[in-house]
Amino acid sequence: MASRLFLWQRFAPAATGAVVVGIALFPKTVLHAESVERPISRKPIYDEFETAPTPPAKTTPSTPPTGESEPPTKTRSPTPTDRLAVQIGKTRVFLHGHVAAAENKVNEFMDSVLHLEESFTSTIASLAPPPQSGEKLMPGSLYVLVAAMTGSIVSRNRNIFLRATVPLAVGIGAGWVVLPVTMRNVSDLLWKYEQRFPAIADGHMRTREGIEKTWRMARIHTQQAVNIVDDKVSSGREAVEGWVKKGK
Repeated sequence: MASRLFLWQRFAPAATGAVVVGIALFPKTVLHAESVERPISRKPIYDEFETAPTPPAKTTPSTPPTGESEPPTKTRSPTPTDRLAVQIGKTRVFLHGHVAAAENKVNEFMDSVLHLEESFTSTIASLAPPPQSGEKLMPGSLYVLVAAMTGSIVSRNRNIFLRATVPLAVGIGAGWVVLPVTMRNVSDLLWKYEQRFPAIADGHMRTREGIEKTWRMARIHTQQAVNIVDDKVSSGREAVEGWVKKGK
């Protein structure tokens, strides 16, 4: 009994101090689980001008420090639509190239046709005789045609070589006689085309030189024969005249 009293007297001041500290530290208000109701805002009698809300301040993205490296961007694989667009672009380029090449070929062909037509017309026009020459193509061409037909009629019973060459030779000869300027133009044109083939041009030159030489020798021999005949006729006439004079 005496020990209990002794303990109570010893722990009573400590218990009293603990109660006082607890009352001082902890609030006296009762904490409720539910939140306290907010006061209801009443609308004022007089209307107030509404103030426009201030726009939020723009925040600049914070730049990473220079020492840190940016994370690598992840590459996106092409989608089927992208691959289809690439193939369509390649096809268009391919078709455009071939169409342009075909168009260039057609243009070149048309240019060559027009150049050929112009060359043909200019060549035909260059064969005509000039107006000051007084040579007319219409009656002269008819005369050449009649001469060629005459040569074919004359050589109709001969061999095939004569039937092919005589009308041509007669027609060419008649052309040189009737249409000398036109035949000269035709000859110059043929010579221009022959110069593209050196072998043919060389053969033509040698043939022409041979014909000219033969013609020149024939003229010389003919002239000599004429001179000899004239001498013989003159000497015979003088002899006859001498006989006549002696007979008188």
